[in-house]
This record gives sequence, C-alpha cells and structure tokens, in this order.
Amino acid sequence: MKSDSEDKTIEVRVELKYCEHCGSLWVRKPGTGMVYCDNCRPRVADLPMPKKKPTRARLPVRPYAAVEECGFELGDEDVKDFEAAAGGAA
Repeated sequence: MKSDSEDKTIEVRVELKYCEHCGSLWVRKPGTGMVYCDNCRPRVADLPMPKKKPTRARLPVRPYAAVEECGFELGDEDVKDFEAAAGGAA
C-alpha cells in the first residue's frame, strides 16, 4: 500500500522547438526565448554581428502599365486547333 508521501509527482513543462541554425528539433523551458540548440549556440556566437538592423522586407513598387486595348479575335480554325490539342475533350 502506498502512503501519501510516496504519491508525489513532478511535472515538467517544455516546448518543442526547432533550431533556427541547423533545423534540428529540441525542447526548451517555456518562455526562455532560446532559438539555437546546444550544439549550434557556440557556432552562432562566433558569427559576426550584422552591420545594420534587419528591416521589414518591402516589395518593389512600380507604376501600372497603361494598356489602351488588348482585345483579340478567335476564329473557327483556332477553336479546331484547341480541340485537337485537348484530345477532343474540350
């Protein structure tokens, strides 16, 4: 028979995390903010610091192309060519 003193359980919480350097999976204490595994941490510490802070990526913005009219005509031959290319399933 177990006594109350023997029924103590220890609960440990961890987060599953991937290493942002090598991609391996590991566990860490919740909220620690570590992003590199134990193997990569010394290697990453030896890397040079970036010269400027990373900024938010922006896509290049260009003015829209002005198109007056871009109509086309579809003839009977074009339809037949399309049906032949589609194997007659069109």
